[in-house]
Amino acid sequence: SIGCRCRRHHCRHRLYIGNASTTNTMGNQASAPAPVEPPKKAAKKLGIKTGKPICCCCPETKKARDECVVFKGEEDPECQKFIELHKACLRDEGFDVK
Repeated sequence: SIGCRCRRHHCRHRLYIGNASTTNTMGNQASAPAPVEPPKKAAKKLGIKTGKPICCCCPETKKARDECVVFKGEEDPECQKFIELHKACLRDEGFDVK
């Protein structure tokens, strides 16, 4: 056990051991925080039929949906039909779509 030799009640001296640093607090040795691993990239899910990512699957239904929404608005009943058709296409590709 490595401790500070100043013997003060509220010692805050930092002790360095190799590359790891520790802080001595009231006679207890606290270790340095563990190194943070970078977040892992999630593997891109591909459609089971086309082998493409979700952004590139179902281009026909996507185009019809997008054009309808731009010109008529998302709440239009005809656009709702296109939205549901596109969702169904994406589900057929194996994607989880609400």
